[in-house]
Amino acid sequence: MAGVDEIEVIVAHRERTTLRVGEVFLKVDADSRRTAVEVEAMALAPIPTPRVLWREPPVLALAALPGTALGVLGEPSPASPAAWAAAGAVARKLHDAPLPPWPGRGPEQDAAGLDDECEWLVANGVVPADLVERNREVAEAAFRPWTPVFSHGDFQLTHVFVDGDEVTGVLDWSEAGRGDPMFDLASLTLGHEEHLDDVVAGYGADADRDVIRAWWSLRSLLNIRWLIQHGFDPAAPGCEIDVLRARM
Repeated sequence: MAGVDEIEVIVAHRERTTLRVGEVFLKVDADSRRTAVEVEAMALAPIPTPRVLWREPPVLALAALPGTALGVLGEPSPASPAAWAAAGAVARKLHDAPLPPWPGRGPEQDAAGLDDECEWLVANGVVPADLVERNREVAEAAFRPWTPVFSHGDFQLTHVFVDGDEVTGVLDWSEAGRGDPMFDLASLTLGHEEHLDDVVAGYGADADRDVIRAWWSLRSLLNIRWLIQHGFDPAAPGCEIDVLRARM
């Protein structure tokens, strides 16, 4: 890393900070168990991932991926429809892989806290009651029988790197485990509904659009308070509150 001109802050909050130093990503995590999961998940995943350079808790060093992120929430994606389809195909390949040996995230884990989050949003005037009620109804579709897969757990578009129409790698595996496949597809397309058809074309016909839309509502309702408390703005154009409005 000699001769580095600047350090780029990728994300920073009380739980985790990610820096780019030249061609190296440095992740500093308050919970070293998350970086342990990340290293193991990347070793098991049958899709491109960053190369692990070293790990000295609380720091994990990863080689930078070629290409650029598929996009960012709240802005139009510069990636082609074929690149979005390739991201869907990568998700399918991961979901078809053998299950990892540890648990992950399913909708039942989120059900318990959903009412509390909805009440907080209304009581604090963050989201109008009718908007919360409508999205609470939409979210119900996520609570259905489901079969666990090898899930990334945070498959958002900023974690998927592409070069042209090909996926060069997927970042940030700290939430990986046995999870709901539709949660990964919903995370990828959150705020970018216009690319859902492309992702489904790459993933396959058994992608459930109703459940994906349910996860958009569920994830947004559950995350808004956390985002506010960690210095993010869920009311920014194209972000979580706009995602909720789109369901009206």
